[in-house]
Amino acid sequence: MTHSTSNEDSRLTLWLRVREFAVPPSMIESATARRTSGDWAAACAAAHVDVDLNLRHIARLHGRELATHLRTDLRHLAPDLLRWHMPRIAPNGLIRPGLTFSLARYHEVHLVVRTPPAWADAGQRISLALWDGSRSGPNPYPHPHPNRRFRLDLHRHLWDARKAGELRARAETAPHARGWAVDRWPAEARLLLDAEGQDGGTVAVRVGGRRQVILDVDASRVSDTVPERVLPDAATWVLPDLALLRAGLIEADRLHPLVAAALVPGRSPDARPPGHQSENGPRTVECRGAQHRIGLVNGVLVALDHDATEIRREKLLAELTGTLLPCLRLIEETHRSPECLLDVRARLEHGDAAGAQATVDGLLGPGTRLPDGPLSDVLEKAARRRIDHGLFRAGLGSGPGPAERPSRKGRARPRHATSS
Repeated sequence: MTHSTSNEDSRLTLWLRVREFAVPPSMIESATARRTSGDWAAACAAAHVDVDLNLRHIARLHGRELATHLRTDLRHLAPDLLRWHMPRIAPNGLIRPGLTFSLARYHEVHLVVRTPPAWADAGQRISLALWDGSRSGPNPYPHPHPNRRFRLDLHRHLWDARKAGELRARAETAPHARGWAVDRWPAEARLLLDAEGQDGGTVAVRVGGRRQVILDVDASRVSDTVPERVLPDAATWVLPDLALLRAGLIEADRLHPLVAAALVPGRSPDARPPGHQSENGPRTVECRGAQHRIGLVNGVLVALDHDATEIRREKLLAELTGTLLPCLRLIEETHRSPECLLDVRARLEHGDAAGAQATVDGLLGPGTRLPDGPLSDVLEKAARRRIDHGLFRAGLGSGPGPAERPSRKGRARPRHATSS
């Protein structure tokens, strides 16, 4: 396997993890129902998007025409689709922290998405705001200026439900060993230059790390001219979902319905995303020479092949001997560190606290009191980090202290995973 192929395999593995955990089906279904009913603010809430703008204030400050355009865009915003296509970083595919990028531009005013710094990214929440170049008012988000490389104002099909059907035409490109959308670069570069009022010129294409290619749109050749414009990341790489489909790593019914409808002929954009299936059937364990069953009864994980009297006797004996019956030992180990621990941790990392809790409830029963162990540690840490995010949003958090920050010397630069 060549180095370039290995890199592409790693990228696809990362995106496969993102597609499994980052935007759960319940979020898509809830956000879609609210959007189609006309309640864009509720759709944002369902997709964990905070709205930091006031339309009445915007109308007074920037005029009714701008406010009308903004309101129309917000009504057609699919926040779950936006989350689906957010820029992400390796190794776990979390949303790129500390980023501000444009969704739409109204002359000099931008509708922007903001992401919190890494220390406050618990819940993987993002926010919507209006940026007009001013620095007035409190703003805890770092880097308030819209990023030139990460922008979706030229890629509305990645967040606007009206434009989602254009996804295939904008994403179709020949496979490339490194995952670059080379065939699309000239056309996408022209769209960028047109948006900037330029008939032609050079555009920088960032292709990972500090490497870049200089594309001369006029001559269709590599140029030595230093460009002022950067091709958006969404146009640089092959769409992850298209690459996953081509590699046979994902089925269309595991994609966002709007994405599946665009990429797979005959798919309906109204298809319901599949729900999470938890494995909560009885499990078996060898106990005293026989195969015994462990399962949920009235929401409690119990040893099905031992009666209550035997269980009480065995627990008393265990206090004296320190040795539990195999069935009881499995139940205790499951409460401390269940087989689903990696699944729970991944869901919590990506902000799906409800999905993580449902996974625990499906295995152990709802309301189970957990003993000390890896599972309780993971849930407690997630709860503490959500408090950090709340403090950040309130402007009360300042991140880790100097003693807790890793030194820059010898620290690897964060790797990124492109959103498209």
